[in-house]
Amino acid sequence: MARDKRKKKLNKKDPHREREAKKYANPIPSREFILELLKAHGAPLSFNAIYKQLELSGEEQQEALRRRLRAMERDGQVLRNRKGDFCLVNKRDLIVGRVIGHPDGFGFVKPDDGGDDLYLSPREMRAVFHDDRVVVRVIGKDRRGRLEGAIVEVLERNTKTVVGRLYEESGVGFVVPDNKRLNQDIIIPKTDLGGATQGQMVVAEIVEQPTRRTQPIGRIIEVLGDHMAPGMEIDIAIRAHNLPVEWPEAVEAEIEAFGEEVPEEAKQGRTDLRNLPLVTIDGADARDFDDAVYCERKPKGWRLVVCIADVSAYVESGMGLDAEAEKRGNSVYFPDRVIPMLPEVLSNGLCSLNPKVDRLCMTCDLYISNEGQIQRSRFYEAVMRSHARLTYDKVAAMLEGDKDLRKKYQAVFPHIEDLHALFKVLYAARKQRGAIDFETTETRIIFNDEKKVERIEPVERNDAHRLIEECMLAANVAAARLLLRRKIPALYRIHEGPSEEKLNDLREFLGELGLNLPGGDKPEPKHFAQLLASVKDRPDAHLIQTVMLRSLSQAVYSSENIGHFGLAYPAYTHFTSPIRRYPDLVVHRALKHLANGGKPSAFEYSKAQLQTLGEHCSSTERRADEATRDAVDWLKCEYMMDKVGESFDGIITSVNSFGVFVELNNIYVDGLVHITALANDYYHFEPAGHRLVGERTGQVFRLGDPMRVKVAAVNLDDRKIDFVPDVSVKEEPRGKKRNKRRRSGSRRSRGGKRS
Repeated sequence: MARDKRKKKLNKKDPHREREAKKYANPIPSREFILELLKAHGAPLSFNAIYKQLELSGEEQQEALRRRLRAMERDGQVLRNRKGDFCLVNKRDLIVGRVIGHPDGFGFVKPDDGGDDLYLSPREMRAVFHDDRVVVRVIGKDRRGRLEGAIVEVLERNTKTVVGRLYEESGVGFVVPDNKRLNQDIIIPKTDLGGATQGQMVVAEIVEQPTRRTQPIGRIIEVLGDHMAPGMEIDIAIRAHNLPVEWPEAVEAEIEAFGEEVPEEAKQGRTDLRNLPLVTIDGADARDFDDAVYCERKPKGWRLVVCIADVSAYVESGMGLDAEAEKRGNSVYFPDRVIPMLPEVLSNGLCSLNPKVDRLCMTCDLYISNEGQIQRSRFYEAVMRSHARLTYDKVAAMLEGDKDLRKKYQAVFPHIEDLHALFKVLYAARKQRGAIDFETTETRIIFNDEKKVERIEPVERNDAHRLIEECMLAANVAAARLLLRRKIPALYRIHEGPSEEKLNDLREFLGELGLNLPGGDKPEPKHFAQLLASVKDRPDAHLIQTVMLRSLSQAVYSSENIGHFGLAYPAYTHFTSPIRRYPDLVVHRALKHLANGGKPSAFEYSKAQLQTLGEHCSSTERRADEATRDAVDWLKCEYMMDKVGESFDGIITSVNSFGVFVELNNIYVDGLVHITALANDYYHFEPAGHRLVGERTGQVFRLGDPMRVKVAAVNLDDRKIDFVPDVSVKEEPRGKKRNKRRRSGSRRSRGGKRS
């Protein structure tokens, strides 16, 4: 009887009944409540026991519970034991996460709930591919002191197809994956070659997934063509990283209903901003415009209006379009094409803030003080009309005094001046706040008429770029503040500070240069910023900045707010690009939910769901980065193939135990000078100083040093360029011979470090 009373009490306390009732006609208890039930019971429960304790009835609720438990198992929230009973994952000292493969054969598991990655030995990696989701058990520590895991169960197989090059040996075919994180060759039976021949680029479908004892088996489903065919680099990158390109039939059917104009009924009930002189400011080659801005001076500061395309008005939860957008996670930008998150009818049409047409938007209305602090903000649904499509170069020219452009855009230029004045204040506040401002060089590839690389050039940033950046930062911060204040589940953009290990390495490096990072054991962003400012005039400033940048982690999405270290914000989210980032769309839904009077507990996403979604979107972001890097590396190798034997000046950008990487000046292509190419001495790697030191001569090759090299070889398959020192230029020693004991004592293995 006591247990029956407890069950009834538990059921009444389901905190998300309202949300479930809103989403489902015949709702069942939420994921959170099922987890609470398992926790309260204190032992595994069978399906029938859970069904009974939740007091459900009927086949429909039975099937709904079965689907929910299956989804919770797939997401790693529960696990089934050998008896088939359900239990909490964390009650069995198990960790759920995503596999990150390494080209050298080992791997890592990145836990869904955060924390340190777990090392997977090459033996464990035989059973999985990169990006699979697994449950692992901690079995100890490896030789470097990292937690090591053993795979208990594979929750999700995420490699269904593999792109690579086909080889045949002794009558057996196999595909060598182009993606170097997939380090297992795919066996292809002779009957499944699909007409492909030796050396061709192909797509293989995985018929049998790998196990600890067997290699994966596949069949050829597509022949991409010969290795050096034009445009091959993009086709390979798309398939190697499983980037969705085609729109499912359900999505095609949904987008047929969209017209070219915003229907009048959609504009009803929204704030009318069509007379406000909003403008878009983007690159000259931009095709979609997802943000528009307006600024005016006020007695105590400025009013800043940031309008963002209202993607959520068209992409609703439950649509096939929404499922596809979530799957893609973000748009992917290659040098000569884009794989969009949304179909063009939205990304370049209804959701693009094109000039002189009505568009639906979500608006962030800000009042900012003379000191650059956000005094108040509000978010609301609006209808707007862009008064001008401006480019960064045009805005920069106007601010520098171009009379013709000022005359042409005289209706909006006064507000551009106000925006520029606000930018100066916001930028000063950024410095005051202590945000870290690394100076990096972005490049773009210029193609000729034959689709071959003509040159690689740097992208010049001006005040117009920085102006828009500061406006977007302000809107993102305001969104994060509101979500936190109203305690609604949300996705935050988080950035952790340096780990203890990386911080110690950084301090050791700085100490050798006579420098010190303030802040003790817990340095803040302002301490990084202070150090950067103090060394900006030093000849080795670029070296110091590079090492500092590498000490920091990568920003990710999470339902748990821990702040953004690099930007020095206690809370930060992404609100300003829902056309190309799915997390922004989720944030829009949360803001709309609040604007329409919804309670946080009734929001369609739970915190657990958002954590899983954040991990997924962080993964698709990494996938996009890797795909574009692969394509760019291919194009750079192709560009350098006819330059073998030529000499160039460059800068050492990385130092490892096996050699140094050199980036060529004004060409922005890097390659490896292998340690065996450094003749006439034995060289030892000193990781703390980021250098190689000659044993006999004392010659030093250090990060940031200039170096003249000759192109020795280009390997398009591996996307690698090999350099050798130019023997016509004598390298001058940069250091004295060191004590042998000290030098050998400072050496340490870097094997197993995740790239």
